[in-house]
Order: sequence, then C-alpha cells, then structure tokens
Amino acid sequence: MTSEGRKLPSGFGRLWTAQTASSLGDGVSHAALPLLALTLTRDPMTLAVVTAAGTLPWLLFGVLGGALVDRWDRRRTMWVTDAARAVLLAIPAAAAALDGLSIPLLAAVAFLLGLGGLFFDTAATAYLPDLLGRDPALLERANSRLRGAQTAMSGFAGPPAGSALLALGRAVPLLADAVSFTVSALLVRSLPAVPRPVPEVREPLLRQVRAGASYVFRDRLLLGLALRPAVGNVAFLAVETVLALFAHDRLGIDTYGFGLLLTAEAAGGLIGAGIASSLGRRLGTGTALTCTAAVEGLAILGLAAAPDPYAAGLALAVCGVGMGATMVLAPSLRQAIVPAHLMGRVASTSRMLAMCAAPVGAFLGGWLATAYDIRTPLYAAAVLLLAMTAVTASMTSNRRVEEALRAADPAGSPDQPASKGPAPESTPNAL
Repeated sequence: MTSEGRKLPSGFGRLWTAQTASSLGDGVSHAALPLLALTLTRDPMTLAVVTAAGTLPWLLFGVLGGALVDRWDRRRTMWVTDAARAVLLAIPAAAAALDGLSIPLLAAVAFLLGLGGLFFDTAATAYLPDLLGRDPALLERANSRLRGAQTAMSGFAGPPAGSALLALGRAVPLLADAVSFTVSALLVRSLPAVPRPVPEVREPLLRQVRAGASYVFRDRLLLGLALRPAVGNVAFLAVETVLALFAHDRLGIDTYGFGLLLTAEAAGGLIGAGIASSLGRRLGTGTALTCTAAVEGLAILGLAAAPDPYAAGLALAVCGVGMGATMVLAPSLRQAIVPAHLMGRVASTSRMLAMCAAPVGAFLGGWLATAYDIRTPLYAAAVLLLAMTAVTASMTSNRRVEEALRAADPAGSPDQPASKGPAPESTPNAL
C-alpha cells in the first residue's frame, strides 16, 4: 500500500486532539492576557511588555531548548510541559479572583507560557516523524490536519471565546486555558512510546547547540526552508504593524470590519493547509513551495493596491492560502529529511530565526510608514517576499528535495546532512 493510501496511526488522533485543545487554550489566553492588562493600565509601552514577554523565550533560549529536547524523552517533555502550564495558570487566576493582578505578574506568566510553548512545540515537531515513521506523505497529511486545527482554534474560536469568558470574570479565561492544558497533558501522556533516537556521544550542551545550528546553515535545502519564514516574518510584521491604520485611514474599515479582514486571512490559511498535500503531489514539494512564496508576495502587492475593503479581504485570503500551504509543506519536508537525533535543534533553530526577524519587520514597517506613506510598508513587504522567492527557488527546488529524500535513511540513523547527494551537493554549500 502506498503512503497516500495508508491510514494515520491511532496515536496521531490523540496527538491531534491534544494539540487542538492546547491551541484553543492558546487562543483564549492570546485574547485574555492583553485584555487583562488593559484593565490595569492604558500605557501602550506597558501593554507591549506583556505582549513581548511571550516571544522572549524563543529569542533567548530557542536553540538551547532544541538541544535539551534532543536529550530528553519527547513525549514526556510534552505532557510535563502542559501539566506545568496548567498549574502556572492557577496563579494569575487566583490573583484575579483576589483582585491581586499586576502587570509584572501577567508579564511573567506570558514569559513562562511562552517558554512552555517552546519546549512543547519543539518536542511535538520532533515526536511526529518518529510516530509516523518519517513517511513524507503521512507527514504532509498529519501536518495539514494539525495546522488546520491550530488555525481554527487559535485564530477563529479561541480569541472570541477568551473575550466572552472574560466577561464572566477575570479568572474564568485563565481557568479555561488551564483546563485545556490539562486535557492536552493527559492525552499526550497516553500516546504510544516511540524508539528514542540513537544517542550521540555525550557532548557539552553548548557544543550540541552549535552543531544543530551549523547543520542548518551548512545545508542549502534546510537553509532555504529556514530563510522563508525568517524573511517572511520581516515582511509580514512590516504589514501587520500598519495594517490597522491602513485599514482605517485608506479603506474606511471600522473595528468590526478589521476583525472580518483578519478572519479572511485565517480562512485562507485553512484552505491552504487543506490543499497543501495535493499541491505537493501535483507540483513537487520544491515547486509548490516556490509557488506559495510567489502567491504570498503577489497577494501583499494586491493588498497594497487594494481600492476597497473587499479587494483587501480577497488579497489577505489569498495570502493566507499561501501561508497555510507553506506551513504544512516546509515542516513536513524538514521532518522527513533531518536525522532524529538533530530534529529538535534544527526545528528550534529555524523557529528562532523567524522569531528574531519579527522585531526587524515591525520596526521597518513603522519607519517606512512614518518616513513615506502608509502603503509604503506593504509595497516594501511585497518586494521583499518576491525577492526571497527568487533567492530560495533554487535552494528548495524539486531536484534538491528529491535528493534529500533519497539520502534520508528510513531507519532514522543518517549521520550526514540529508540534502547531500552524490554529486556536487556532497559538500556544504555557501549562499
């Protein structure tokens, strides 16, 4: 039976349910924490501290966390992390009930939730290929379902649920999030055990961190897969920084309409995640990734030139399709070709590059809008995305992808970079 005809194992259903519950809780807290902070202060910079605190763990400990995940049992890492996050949320819930909330407490909670997310997400990314036998087709199907559920829960259901629960009491959304983490922890703990990666010779942790990062930068295919979200985050954050102002001043969209605009992008993301596997089969994964990158750039160009809210909503929906498909195809390919004992470090290195790029994009968008015009960041983002497409097209071509998949050992024990083939690809390449 071909990979396309094989069923996903029963353990995946529990992992999917666990991540769906966790994503719903993430969506609730994503809306609730800023709103709780808003009840304490109206100072924009103080509010920004709470928002930024959740991203700091990736900037400070991203690759280090990946190295630790590669040392630890991945299933245990996931359920212990979610159990710890459930217990953590009891602290601000109690403080809210006792009228003892403060900005430092909310910032600390956001930081620790982000740290837990770092370990859970990295461990889940490394666990999935072990669960599915590193089968590329199964990985695409699984990531499509995981991405779809994450978008639906954290993008659609979670934020309005968080706002509604907050109306019932300041502690209610925090308790709901704690319940979601508890459900996730119990489900993950029941997942089947998978073979541990062949252990490396025990080395100092920092040396293992460097080995994981260098593995990405020495391999052109993995570097191309990492550059996509990194450059993309610069572009998308430049857009996001000015999007609300652009929608209000140039498109005449009110607060309710702006919510619908963001919903259009999330809907596109669901569609993209659903069609990703089909695109990969029809075009080849490399060509599909190039096409989705071009779609994102052209869609942002269309957004910049949009004459009315309807055109802007369509542009964002199309951009969401490209992003949704990319977020299925790229991680699936990475999970199929990276050796099991390096998976945590490679995944966290890529994620950290993307997270570090986000503040650059936010600053760029604000500066361009101030120095020139509110549409300028959107045009600049489109140019950046299209330039990135041209640069990475050869790095993630079908030929490189096919060579990487052939080189990957199905038994999970390759010791050489996966994208190295028998010809000139057998040595590390520079950009």
